[in-house]
Amino acid sequence: MKHLHYLLALATALLLHTAAQAKSDLVPIPDQVTWQDGTYSLSATPSISYAKADLKEAAQYLSSSLERLQDKQATIQPGKGGDIRLSLGYKGAPGSYRLTIDGSGVQIDGRDYAGVVNGIATLRQMAAEARLQYVRITDSPRFSWRGFHLDCSRHFFTKAEVKEVIDLMAMYKLNRFHWHLTDDQGWRIEIKKYPLLTEKGAWRHYNNQDSVCMRLAVTEDNPMRLLPAKNLRVNGTDTVYGGYYTQDDIREIVAYARQRGVETVPEIDMPGHFLSAVANYPGLSCFDEVGWGAVFSSPLCPGKDKALQFCRDIWDEVIALFPFTYVHIGGDEVEKINWKKCPDCQRRIQEKKLKDEEQLQSWFIHEMEAYINKKGRKMLGWDEIIEGGLSKTATLTWWRTWAPNAIGDATAQGNDVIYCPISPFYFSAGEEKTSLQSVYEYELMPSTLSAAQKKHILGVQGQAWSEWIPTRERLLYTYFPRALALAELAWSKPERKDYADFYNRLTSHFRLLNRLGVPYRTPSLDGFYGVNAFTHKGTLTVTSKDPMVQVRYTTDGSFPTKESPRYEGPITVDETTHFMLRTFTPDGQPGETVKAEMVKQGLLEPVAVSSETEPGLIAAWHEFPGVKCALIDKAPVNGTYCIDEVGIPDGVKGNIGLIITGYIDIPADGIYTFALMSDDGSWLKVDGNMVVDNDREQSPHEEVCQQALRRGLHRVEVRYFDHNGGMLRLKVTDAQGKAVKAWLRDK
Repeated sequence: MKHLHYLLALATALLLHTAAQAKSDLVPIPDQVTWQDGTYSLSATPSISYAKADLKEAAQYLSSSLERLQDKQATIQPGKGGDIRLSLGYKGAPGSYRLTIDGSGVQIDGRDYAGVVNGIATLRQMAAEARLQYVRITDSPRFSWRGFHLDCSRHFFTKAEVKEVIDLMAMYKLNRFHWHLTDDQGWRIEIKKYPLLTEKGAWRHYNNQDSVCMRLAVTEDNPMRLLPAKNLRVNGTDTVYGGYYTQDDIREIVAYARQRGVETVPEIDMPGHFLSAVANYPGLSCFDEVGWGAVFSSPLCPGKDKALQFCRDIWDEVIALFPFTYVHIGGDEVEKINWKKCPDCQRRIQEKKLKDEEQLQSWFIHEMEAYINKKGRKMLGWDEIIEGGLSKTATLTWWRTWAPNAIGDATAQGNDVIYCPISPFYFSAGEEKTSLQSVYEYELMPSTLSAAQKKHILGVQGQAWSEWIPTRERLLYTYFPRALALAELAWSKPERKDYADFYNRLTSHFRLLNRLGVPYRTPSLDGFYGVNAFTHKGTLTVTSKDPMVQVRYTTDGSFPTKESPRYEGPITVDETTHFMLRTFTPDGQPGETVKAEMVKQGLLEPVAVSSETEPGLIAAWHEFPGVKCALIDKAPVNGTYCIDEVGIPDGVKGNIGLIITGYIDIPADGIYTFALMSDDGSWLKVDGNMVVDNDREQSPHEEVCQQALRRGLHRVEVRYFDHNGGMLRLKVTDAQGKAVKAWLRDK
């Protein structure tokens, strides 16, 4: 009898543990959740009913999800009975739903079809557990546009891989699939009127992006960077890389997405990023010779009527395949050197009484938009389309963080805007320790916008540009878990959000992603820096948010493998030791390798300063087009600035090469931590010693290193380069984590 009581108590404890997990783990966090005592277990063959015929596809979608998560073989039936019941009629905002789980089963009542599939998304996450906790959830989205972008041009992803992306989007209530289908490196959508676009434009010999991927596969010991053999085609002795989607493929994917409540937005980039078209159909560019200019490729020629008709023909076929509101025209990064020399372009400028080539681009965009509108669609474009004049009906996808006025300017004249800023929403950029929180806490409704302007913020999306993402594994690895932070940012009300709570909820989603076979980036290992200074003995402490991973290490400079020593707890060293650390998931998938240098140092002595000092630093701006900090001082000086702390002075833009000098007043002997964030490259020297080396072209990256310093003044030199806006920041803290901001310069 005692044994029976023990088993009952154990079973109750396990159920309570499961219920506690279910109560805390939903992403995005719903509006209102009322958990109740009790659990419901689905049978091996649960029945799913749909109250209206419009919901049959939603029932089929749920059935396939249950089969994958719980190996359930559900039956589907019309009506209001069933273990899981889908219905319409919930009185809420578009996309809202009510989910109830009790002794009678599961009821999902949606405001509309989107609301029902949003309720299914919540149920999918709960169904990762064997028993469903009794609950009542009412929920609605904050933004209508919750986007997920995929570039299939630079590297190609198969139909099955695209479907997997869409299915994962739906599980986290992301509802706009921005599909970048054409670019210089590949044309991926069949256009029947112009078959060469895919016969030739969809295939290429290896280019510099492919070679970078292959190099990174070796230097990072990262098989996710290898080009997949399935995307290679052999023509006799010639091997080419690529692929494309037939129009039947497109219809299938669009229908698959629509079933899951996801609208598909095609992007056909023009007039720039159009090389895969102009290289295969003569007469579309300004001149017969096409290729790469100073920065970008040869664009379409807007002076030629033939080129305009070519674009209209393409839109005819594209719009017929995508039965939704929006299409995307690109419109970004157009190199206009050819336009300045082209007789056709100059004639068009004269005929239309345009001021310059910027207005010529705007004229072309307006011509295409008018045609797109005539076809019953609305046009999206990257925020460059605001230059030269923005139509009243275009919607901006804002990406250029160095052009922040585009948001205010567009919304002030009544245009809608979708946030896509390069930082932090270009998920193709490497993830930093701060990346997840930067996405989660991004301000989408700044106080600089009026109430009327805020109504024109449709939402936000994350971008995956695939220059260095050749595989499905690398793609998903770059998106997760940042996609979860994006989902909660886009869906949940600000008052419901809390980063610490969200971070704690991730653990269950790592288990769910593992279960679904989805690669993801383990949140950055913590407890150490790139360089960890000590004077006598040092201790390496490593923590991981993901309890399922193992951390393994080496000290000889080699990449850790599954056979390398496992980190089991703090490691004490008394000599300089170079650790390489790497996570491994339960299925053996390796993560990125990170360095942890344990460096034994003596205290750097302070410098003697002969002249008087005053607060601040000196920044010299050099006209520097290069990419190496060591060469900045060779470039001419544009100006000198007095600044309060390390950063980019106001008015400094374009080709930026900064040399910032001065002193830091160290209050006591000890170990100090220097966190240098930059986009692009930077370095920090203290008393002539390299402390932080962040000297490379890159997306925003923070390098954190330590230095042992004696009390007193120490000379600092920060160098930084960038060419399109950029970011620069330096934080200094003492051993207790207290900020040190005592910057001084020669008077």
